[in-house]
Amino acid sequence: MRGGWTIGRLAGIDLRLHFTFPLIVVLGALQWGSVHGAAGAAFGALLVLALFACVALHELGHALAARRYGIPTREILLFPLGGVAFLARPARRPAEELWIALAGPAVNVGIAAVLALVVGVAPAALPGEAAGLLRASASAPSLGTLVHWLLGANLSLVLFNLLPAFPMDGGRVLRALLAFRFGWLRGTRWAAALGQSMAVAGGVWALLSGHLLLALLCAFVFFGAGQERTHAEARHVLETLRLTDAYNRHALVLEPRDRLSRVVHYLLTSYQPDFAVVDRGGDLVGVVTRERALVAAASRTGDPLVADFLDAHVPRLETSLSLAEAQEALAEAGAACAAVMDRGRFVGLVSQQDLAEAIGIASALGAGRGDDGRQAA
Repeated sequence: MRGGWTIGRLAGIDLRLHFTFPLIVVLGALQWGSVHGAAGAAFGALLVLALFACVALHELGHALAARRYGIPTREILLFPLGGVAFLARPARRPAEELWIALAGPAVNVGIAAVLALVVGVAPAALPGEAAGLLRASASAPSLGTLVHWLLGANLSLVLFNLLPAFPMDGGRVLRALLAFRFGWLRGTRWAAALGQSMAVAGGVWALLSGHLLLALLCAFVFFGAGQERTHAEARHVLETLRLTDAYNRHALVLEPRDRLSRVVHYLLTSYQPDFAVVDRGGDLVGVVTRERALVAAASRTGDPLVADFLDAHVPRLETSLSLAEAQEALAEAGAACAAVMDRGRFVGLVSQQDLAEAIGIASALGAGRGDDGRQAA
């Protein structure tokens, strides 16, 4: 998912195109161009761009629903197989997951309803007309063809996204409904297993019938479902541990009057990538990360004071938090590390690397292998 271009913002959220996105535009141009020539190629590219505008609005629906529950969205990314809204943290309750998942398809239903009014199709006839509208690619390029094609495409997006398979919206709806009764972890496992089974069956059929793009999509669904299960199991492990179990109590620390040369020395002689900066009274002033130290070493002359390049806006987390809550707080802040506070007193640092190590150790010792209890809505 890395790599691409930011092309604008939707409701304050960055909208990005993956570097492979032009491939789907070229494919649309080739398909229409092979039938209708140069005008068809331009029309095919326009159709794909219009379709992905609908996909972007679909993802915006998820993002706005998540915002209602206090979950920010880092960005919306469009790539040839669809779009992804990267939420800063996952939903914590089944009800949140349910409404966030349904918000995306609801946007496409609204778009389809508007387009149906434009072309004069009665809302009650939309499901029966969808298959015919999807065959509009044989029609000559025109505004009517574009509207009909988009209507069918939005209906298809609704039906496809509501399939009960991770990472589709339908898989998330299924997980939320199961979680109401059986808990988050068990609901995720069952929903992921169903999604992977459907992906295998669909992939085999797609390969035998020569639908390579569909086979690729099934592979995406298969691995996406497995990733969701892995994330849920890791989250369950993190919920069984507290922040006091994972932060570095014996970390090297700096003072504001220390020099860059001392930071470089610590980087070379220890495995520690981040250093808290505390004053003589033991109060936290900020943090110096490896990245900040390297930038300072590359861009400045002499041996500057640590106070000149520290980061004073480090997240502060209380020891009472679970590791799952700490991980979510780090993700929301977009930070690599955070200060650990005990009733307002600085006691150490915790990083994403510390959390990953805690997951590995807890899993090896058997922590978190059991199921979770029922979660309240």
